[in-house]
Amino acid sequence: MGFETEFNSVCKFKSDQELYELLEYGRGKMVKSGFRVFPTGQKVIAYTPANEAIAIVRILASIAEINFQGEEVTQVEMELVRKLTEDEAKIQTALAFEMFFGERA
Repeated sequence: MGFETEFNSVCKFKSDQELYELLEYGRGKMVKSGFRVFPTGQKVIAYTPANEAIAIVRILASIAEINFQGEEVTQVEMELVRKLTEDEAKIQTALAFEMFFGERA
């Protein structure tokens, strides 16, 4: 049982619903599998499930636990700082594919 560290610049949503709540209400949370360490208090780039940069968010809390099903999960609470402009999103998305996600298909 170990912790996996997230890159300081990446906060990737797996669920469209979690992303929608963040963008609609300015605050939200996501649940990730496994124990992970997120940089609480730092601003990071948020990515859609399709690996596209969409916003800058501030990580408010990162809680790693074992849920009632016995799975290791991490809940990450965040607030929206601002959405990225179209140009910023294109550049951040291109950089993320080169640095984190691998080549585009």
